Amino acid sequence: MTRPTTPEDIKQDLKQRGVEHVKVGGFDIDGVLRGKYVSLSKFLSAMDSGFGFCDVIFGWDLDDALYIDAHDKRAVTGWHTGYPDAHARIDLSTYRILPWEPNTAAFLVDFQHPDGTAHAACPRSLLKSVLGRLADRGLSAKVACEFEFWLFREDAHSIREKGYRKLEPVSPGMFGYSWLRSGQNSDLVHAILSEMKAFDIEIEGFHTETGPGVYEVAIQYDDAIRAADKAALFKTCLKQICSRYGIIPTFMAKWSADLPGSSGHLHQSLWNEQGKNVLYDEAGEAKLSQLARHYIGGQVALMPQLTAVYAPTVNAYKRYVPGVWAPLTASWGVENRTTAIRIIPGSASSTRIEYRQTAADINPYTAIAACLGAGLYGVDKQLAPPPAASGDASSPSELAPLPRTLAEATDMLDASAAAREVLGARFVDHYVRTRRHEVARFDRAVTSWELERYFEII
Repeated sequence: MTRPTTPEDIKQDLKQRGVEHVKVGGFDIDGVLRGKYVSLSKFLSAMDSGFGFCDVIFGWDLDDALYIDAHDKRAVTGWHTGYPDAHARIDLSTYRILPWEPNTAAFLVDFQHPDGTAHAACPRSLLKSVLGRLADRGLSAKVACEFEFWLFREDAHSIREKGYRKLEPVSPGMFGYSWLRSGQNSDLVHAILSEMKAFDIEIEGFHTETGPGVYEVAIQYDDAIRAADKAALFKTCLKQICSRYGIIPTFMAKWSADLPGSSGHLHQSLWNEQGKNVLYDEAGEAKLSQLARHYIGGQVALMPQLTAVYAPTVNAYKRYVPGVWAPLTASWGVENRTTAIRIIPGSASSTRIEYRQTAADINPYTAIAACLGAGLYGVDKQLAPPPAASGDASSPSELAPLPRTLAEATDMLDASAAAREVLGARFVDHYVRTRRHEVARFDRAVTSWELERYFEII
């Protein structure tokens, strides 16, 4: 979908469409879209210069609770800074019209420090910095994101009233790839397909997965930053579309102990300035180039150290158990869905890498940045990957195990010099603080499992 990108052309297009309000926003460290409506006149005045946006969005968690280290002067923001405004720069290339909100346009922003440098906690800026390093080597990345998610005939009030228990899925039973189930919900399915397309989120595939009310979406591949935008926007937009049908989705990695988890796989390929897929080599083993092997070597080597970025929630680690299609080792293989990295050999245009460690709860910007950055690290260091795994890669002792808790993964990230080289020291330091906050919140929680197990009997 072609949209105008110059200020003058955008002004003219907004006028012709009768746009009255503009939604502007950016993504926080958890991948949550934080934004607001502004009048058209306010937006036009900020197109070139940007505007102030309170940087508390980088100082609080999913519940808007301030991080536990809010008084730590090393934090990017806190009581020591007074939670000032960050500078929000509007990315005009993200111009969209909201199909479900009349006379309303939408733009994404990048956050900056007062000196004009990229904000250390801005996920979109992090990805742009990694893509800049790729560009310095004459390379660019194409990425496609897949999400599994569950749909319930509930709303934001009912799930809380029910204590998140006994929720009603949109359809019963285990019925993957079902024409019947998707047909029974065709009004919702077609609303998702058509409205996402109108919002410049082209969906390549959409089908039921195995479980009551679970679907999988494959978003069409694009340049890495646009792919991340589309993946991140998809989550928020899906929730808005579904709400009109009395339905609420969840992207939790593992919402039920009795049902499969929800993956969030990342397909990726690298291209040179001549338009060649540099991962492909007709003569190479599995049609992989030597560069591809180094790229895989970097991703496998840094996988345990970057797991806290790939699996950012306490809940994500509930998915890392044997027998549920989630990888347990730093592994790769050709057409092997038990490995963390699956190589999909094909033609010069289709050969690609599928990163399978990630779940649906990822922040697409940080996860893609970590994937591409780790791969580039391997290319620069000319790292060789371990032998490709054949068969079940979940338990072989020669493969490095992945961290099994967010606390363990965060400690590994904090101790990693390579992670700081890949993602930048300021980002890693900030991210470590946010994950330790998440762990601390969980450590204080009394879970339903504890009540059911100990309340009466102990």
